[in-house]
Amino acid sequence: MHRQKTRSPSARQAEDAPKEKSSSLSKPLVIVEKVKGALRLAAADPAARALGLSPGLTLADARARVPDIEVCETAPEADRRMLERLADACDRFTPLVGFDGKCLDGTGGLMLDIAGCVHLFGGEAAMLQDIADKFETAGFKTFAAIASAPDTARAMAQFGSGGIVAEGSEEHAVRPLPVAALGLGAEIENGLARAGLRSIGDVAARPRGPLVARFGPELAYRLDLVMGRRRSSITPRRTVGDIIVEKRFGEPIGYEEDIRACLRHLAGQAGELLQERGKGGRLFEAAFFRADGKVTRIPVETARPSRDPAALMRLYDAKLEGLADPLDPGFGFDLIRLSVIFSETLVPEAQELSSKGVPTEEASALVERLSARFTPEQVVRFVSRDTHIPERAAEAIPALSSEQSAITWVVQDSGEPPLRPLFLFTPPHAIDVTASVPDGPPHRFFWRRVEHAIVKAEGPERIAQEWWRDAGQAMTRDYFRLEDTAGRRFWVYREGLYGMEVTNPRWFLHGIFA
Repeated sequence: MHRQKTRSPSARQAEDAPKEKSSSLSKPLVIVEKVKGALRLAAADPAARALGLSPGLTLADARARVPDIEVCETAPEADRRMLERLADACDRFTPLVGFDGKCLDGTGGLMLDIAGCVHLFGGEAAMLQDIADKFETAGFKTFAAIASAPDTARAMAQFGSGGIVAEGSEEHAVRPLPVAALGLGAEIENGLARAGLRSIGDVAARPRGPLVARFGPELAYRLDLVMGRRRSSITPRRTVGDIIVEKRFGEPIGYEEDIRACLRHLAGQAGELLQERGKGGRLFEAAFFRADGKVTRIPVETARPSRDPAALMRLYDAKLEGLADPLDPGFGFDLIRLSVIFSETLVPEAQELSSKGVPTEEASALVERLSARFTPEQVVRFVSRDTHIPERAAEAIPALSSEQSAITWVVQDSGEPPLRPLFLFTPPHAIDVTASVPDGPPHRFFWRRVEHAIVKAEGPERIAQEWWRDAGQAMTRDYFRLEDTAGRRFWVYREGLYGMEVTNPRWFLHGIFA
């Protein structure tokens, strides 16, 4: 049975403010926002509502009715942060938490897909009560409902009495709700009211054809969603892991050795599940849920697919020790979850006995430790790009990235001199050149006020520019490998074809050979 739940504690609704704050206010509280140049009420606390103040009124009208009121302006960014914290708190019930589309305007809520999670809390009723208790402790009033269809649950939470809607009874449950529960907007709602249709039951009882002809197909679509005839999907706000293992505690834990022992146990469980699937994890995330609702997430990446618990714990040990803000258990963690966010097929490899380089596993382990100790962006590797332009032929990317080179690196014979230098100047340095013939190699050149007499020259190697990228601004380059009287080797190029692209080509030093 696919069950889903919605709740709507908007951070901008004054009635959802912490109880301690509400009780300290001696005046009714309203929150205002600017709408078309006028300040209007966006929310009102229970005391203000009891005096007839409701969202939509202008502030001037509100003051005329109740002169002595407390006024606060909306803070969208603060609302967003609050909603993120509330959603984080809901992650303890299910990793599939999404925002209702109207969440930020005070009329929406949070959508939770609780399929497969209910048994962890002793049933739907116990789970619903647990959610209400936790948010009440934090000072929030919740309106929640559980139903098989997301839109049914949303409508019951926001416009009905909430609670649990039995599967198969969705149509009966939503019939008494006002047409506003369909979410069609004020214009259509007013039109339905003028037609004498004030509840979902009224709309459902009418022939569908005339209604669609007058109000559009969206009315029929929304009606089917709310009545459970269609199913919409919940878009999780966070990436859900391929594998999720967790440990819940009746009594919160706070000692470091207990936390690491739990994480080690979860790493072992995740490794076993990965092994069963023939996969290895590339991106892991440990989530630590505090008893007060705060959640701390710590990701680690691996250079290669891995399912070794010991290797994963070494990465987490390094990550925990290197945190700028140490892991604070507060009053303790009552839930620790380990997710495998991204995994790949793990193919066993045979090591060559004659290998002269560093074993791949050791190099990968080093990359993983350095990336965990610092940041993935600070540990890089080079990948090749499909281009002949030297400065674009390679790019530095995070070493943990799974991106592969666009083309195969060319391996030079050990006895041959390199065709390209290891060091390139960015940008290339302009040089003054003396050549025997205009399109020939340099005879001598000046660089940094020092003259270099050339005794050997190889070239030219002609590289045409990428016309589709440079839009005709760059010119053809003729590269030469030069050696001076002191044995120093340089990589220079002449920019522009003599007599065709330019009359006086310029010369540049692009790199130095070791």
